[in-house]
Amino acid sequence: MGGFSVYDSVMASLLGEEPLSLTQELDLIAFGQRLRHLRKQRGLTLSDLGSRVSRAPSQLSLLENGKREPKLSLLKALATALGVPVEELLRRQPPNRRAQLEIALEEAQRDPIYAGLGLPRLKVSARVPNDVLEHLLGLYGELRARQARGTATPEEARVANAELRRRQREQGNYFPDIEKAAAEALEAVGYRTGALSQSMIQSLVTHFGYTVHTAQDLPRSVRSITDLRNRRIYVKHEQLGMHTPRTILLQTLGHLALGHDKPRDFADFLRQRTEANYFAAAVLVPEKAATLYLQEAKSDRALSVEDLRDVFAVSYEMAAHRFTNLATHHLGLVCHFVRNDAGGTIYKAYENDGIVFPADEQGAIEGQRMCLQWSGRQVFASPDRFSVYYQYSDSPTGTYFCVAHVDPSRERDFAITLGVPYKESRWFRGRETTNRTKSNCPSGDCCRRPPAELAERWEGYAWPSARANSHVLAALPPGSFPGVDEADVYTFLERHATTA
Repeated sequence: MGGFSVYDSVMASLLGEEPLSLTQELDLIAFGQRLRHLRKQRGLTLSDLGSRVSRAPSQLSLLENGKREPKLSLLKALATALGVPVEELLRRQPPNRRAQLEIALEEAQRDPIYAGLGLPRLKVSARVPNDVLEHLLGLYGELRARQARGTATPEEARVANAELRRRQREQGNYFPDIEKAAAEALEAVGYRTGALSQSMIQSLVTHFGYTVHTAQDLPRSVRSITDLRNRRIYVKHEQLGMHTPRTILLQTLGHLALGHDKPRDFADFLRQRTEANYFAAAVLVPEKAATLYLQEAKSDRALSVEDLRDVFAVSYEMAAHRFTNLATHHLGLVCHFVRNDAGGTIYKAYENDGIVFPADEQGAIEGQRMCLQWSGRQVFASPDRFSVYYQYSDSPTGTYFCVAHVDPSRERDFAITLGVPYKESRWFRGRETTNRTKSNCPSGDCCRRPPAELAERWEGYAWPSARANSHVLAALPPGSFPGVDEADVYTFLERHATTA
């Protein structure tokens, strides 16, 4: 996921004077632009800076042009010479608009779509005005958009989901830059502790320079619409599952706070949406306050998703998902999270505790059916399906302690499950439960095949008519934002802009 701080990971991996792996951790072009900006800001020539760090000007020129990776010793020497922390040199954000344009054009020219035009490579000098770069990037953006239309197939969507889940697993589902952005926004409006009030949310909207407008004629394909020209955010007062109006508003602010641009493709759209959702959760359940609360609950051996939900006045699903953000980084716990319907279809999931979800050949789990013995299925058969349900589940990868809860919604009910390995159950409320099941999945021997007696009686005498899984099989509508009718969006904005 783009835009996260790499300072800690870079510093940890560079103790042996090896070259920085900036091609993986940091865009070399952005690094070079930032180095040039800081040097010129201090009135230094390449020779001046070279003498301070004992390097030839030609070597520094290669760094500034993104053609060489610095060693740790040189990186630290440059930071000292320029009077900035090392992290300042490693930031992904361009130092100014000009640098942003140059970086964007450099990246565009690397794109096979751009290269396919057969144009000679354009080397941008200081004499090329900004509006020329703006025009080139505008043309490239339209070329990219036309190429992307109609290409978001179900297969690509599943691959994108699998890749996103892999990256979440690698980072323990914890992203420090988003946590920092949320904390800075809360600090700016004077947040102290407890559940976020409506007036505090309104202050956040004002902080970002926008106003909120309720519109009951909002197109059905969107959660909100942001009018960037008139700096208005349009929302509709309705509950969309876990997405309350305030959550939707905070997700919209997340796009602004994290500097998202128009999605390049479905994978970029999915990344941005996930980051915006993370931002909203980090605002509603702030890291510092939530961590202190969870650490105290762990010391009391009383960790509980429902308590986290009640303290910060959020949905059970958001509380469970927020737990996964903080559990590994702050509590030292690995865990898994699942959202499924009564039929066992998985809609969302995350794991870093070794549990194996059913998956297709691309590694995607969305649309797959979970084992009947898992707590996400068992909770629907519970005598009180809307109370918290506890269970130990034996599986081929070990035993897990799971907490499941059915979140009712207008359209259908979904089960939300948080699970941890057996040894971690000692920290949770409900660990004394006697509910226990055994699963052999994902092989399916325990729940997908009928008992031998039934199979013998009915083999050859049953002809079911299957219901089409349209949400899995249908091609996604074209456009930069899959599933959104852009014509409706623009008509809506035009209609409301005349009332400004």
